Amino acid sequence: MEDFTQVIIDIIRNIPEGKVMSYGQIARVAGNPRAARQVSRILHSMSKKYKLPWHRVINSKGEISLQGEGYASQKWLLEQEGILFHKTSKIDLTVYQHQMEEKM
Repeated sequence: MEDFTQVIIDIIRNIPEGKVMSYGQIARVAGNPRAARQVSRILHSMSKKYKLPWHRVINSKGEISLQGEGYASQKWLLEQEGILFHKTSKIDLTVYQHQMEEKM
């Protein structure tokens, strides 16, 4: 496994219950601000294997990127952790975004 992949996995594992991070934020913290799509691929391909809290990763607008059943599942899981959604289905990132220092 590449070092960058392991860093992404570690960051996602450390998002606490009731908090979220965006794909781009995770990429920045991992040291590669242009790797948001790579974060998405890692999350998609390794969530089950590494038991990652995939539902805590959203887009930079505070929205769930999945559609259909995936959207409903992710929203339900986040709500179970106490995260509230605006009427517009957005999450208030000033309240729920987990902050981590960027890797250098």
